[in-house]
Amino acid sequence: MEHATTPVKSPVWVPILGLTIFAVASGYFMSVLPLTLASHQIPNVAAGWLASIYYFGLLAGAMLIEPVIKKVGHRIAFMGFVGILASSVAFMGLTSTLGLWMASRFVAGFAVAGIFVVIESWLLIGDSKEERAKNLGLYMTSLYGGTTVGQFGIGLIGASGALPFIATVTLLIVAMIPAMTAKQANPAQEEHVSLSFQQIMALSKPALIGCLVSGIVMGSIYGLLPLALKAATNNLEQVGSLMAATVLGGMSIQPVLSKLSYRMPKTLLLALMSLLGVFAMGLVHLDNSFGVQIVALALLGMSAFALYPIAITLACDGLESASIVSATQIMLFSYSVGSAFGPVVANYLMHTETGLTGFFFAVLLATAMYMLMVSLRTKPTALAQ
Repeated sequence: MEHATTPVKSPVWVPILGLTIFAVASGYFMSVLPLTLASHQIPNVAAGWLASIYYFGLLAGAMLIEPVIKKVGHRIAFMGFVGILASSVAFMGLTSTLGLWMASRFVAGFAVAGIFVVIESWLLIGDSKEERAKNLGLYMTSLYGGTTVGQFGIGLIGASGALPFIATVTLLIVAMIPAMTAKQANPAQEEHVSLSFQQIMALSKPALIGCLVSGIVMGSIYGLLPLALKAATNNLEQVGSLMAATVLGGMSIQPVLSKLSYRMPKTLLLALMSLLGVFAMGLVHLDNSFGVQIVALALLGMSAFALYPIAITLACDGLESASIVSATQIMLFSYSVGSAFGPVVANYLMHTETGLTGFFFAVLLATAMYMLMVSLRTKPTALAQ
């Protein structure tokens, strides 16, 4: 069992660097996977099911990660989960059978659940809200920055044959190197307390709903947006640029979120971010030109990628460090429920007149209305809520 023996502050660069390289690989593979279906003789309709089975894996893993971290520590757990993810991608590159691909994506989702819980709890351990906010800002910037870079792989590496799988596995192996070389990198707090049922039920309801909606939107963005864009443009370079604009928008909003979360109630901030996405989808409905799409998808990225960090910090406000791993599992579970079912509904609506933009519009508008009502009921002194 691997435990820190002294309360030395964990070097933040280890999880951040590993996360960044992982994000490049994951961002590229998540976006390129729907585009590889044709070259493997798999029907495009399978894109929604592959996205959903991945998030069902995320859902299954979300509640089973804490014992692993308790047993081996954050560093070893991170390397193990990245290794499992790399193996699942390599296996997909060796077969073109849809059933085996779905099994591999389920395993991949399980592994990614582990990666997220490990990194989030690694960075959120600490009793200072300011430290948590700073580290989470680094986390989201690294995650979305790496994911943005990964989008350009669609044009540079391509979307057919074995090359996407080889490139992804190579990057995932590189992502393990920081944790492999920094053997004393575990966070000082290695004792973890599971939340009781009563404590889980006492967690912020807006935080749980924020994570749920984030999963619905993000699962649909990664699982179906590349296909929707390809159908509209039939140009892989434009698809890569539009996906990059979406993720870059999400990355650019992160420093602003860190400042705004201390200046207004988090429920109001969740409402404003949701309304930003509603506005973005309205733009696409009015004008579907490439330039407007770039702007609209960047705004959608700001909206969608903002929900999870705001919600998870809302959930962790007031919690002790020992409870952070358990709390992040619960939030990831909520996110995973949305991610698992969102693409199924979105896939159906994508073939209707409203399309994917109508789906995003409806989900984000409903979220904004709920968060506004909660914010109006919140006492002015409870700004952290």
